[in-house]
Amino acid sequence: MTTLNYIFYYIILLTPLFSSFQDRFGESRNRMVSEQIEKRGISDKDVLKAMRIVKRHLFIPQVLRNRAYNDGPVPIGYGQTISQPYIVAYMTDIIDLKPNSNVLEIGTGSGYQAAVLAEITNKVYTIEIIQELGEAAKETFKDLGYNNIESKIADGYFGWEEKGPFDAIIVTAATEFIPPPLIGQLKPGGKMVIPVGSPMQVQFLMLVEKNVQGKVKTRSLFPVRFVPFTRN
Repeated sequence: MTTLNYIFYYIILLTPLFSSFQDRFGESRNRMVSEQIEKRGISDKDVLKAMRIVKRHLFIPQVLRNRAYNDGPVPIGYGQTISQPYIVAYMTDIIDLKPNSNVLEIGTGSGYQAAVLAEITNKVYTIEIIQELGEAAKETFKDLGYNNIESKIADGYFGWEEKGPFDAIIVTAATEFIPPPLIGQLKPGGKMVIPVGSPMQVQFLMLVEKNVQGKVKTRSLFPVRFVPFTRN
């Protein structure tokens, strides 16, 4: 066997090992979906598929990656967290995404929620107010090939008017009231999910729906705990 043949032989032999190392959390991710998400009633196949595909550990600081698939939030620095997997799945599920949905996320964080959305729909816009997190997330999107995510660093209270109106809006930080600019940028027939309440009091996840006539109604879903909505 020539030297070149030996090289190809060992590449073929070691490729499965490299693949296993690269996705050594695959089993944990599948268990997360089946035990934390499906068993709690999420059944939409596109949401479940996205949660299985997106490698949550890549959106978490290296030293905390052993907690990536636990049933809870994980700190990502700057006083922020990556939400509990079930909450990410639930918020994604309730806005009824379609492949052509135009979606806005307020609170990019490490980028995990945006990546889940990007597995389902063609265009995701996401805003982060903390510059370091916003820049890091943008690099992560680039490294993972998420060309359908556009991000910026700004005050999410004002939304992203030039990219709207949006079929769906997800807000991943708790605000004491629903920002009027976000309601204005929600398309008729669209849905927004947002945690509302003070950091020192009970917060509730709220569903905001705008009908085809432009009338808005809200519905309280269940109590939650999110980091506060940060403003400039």
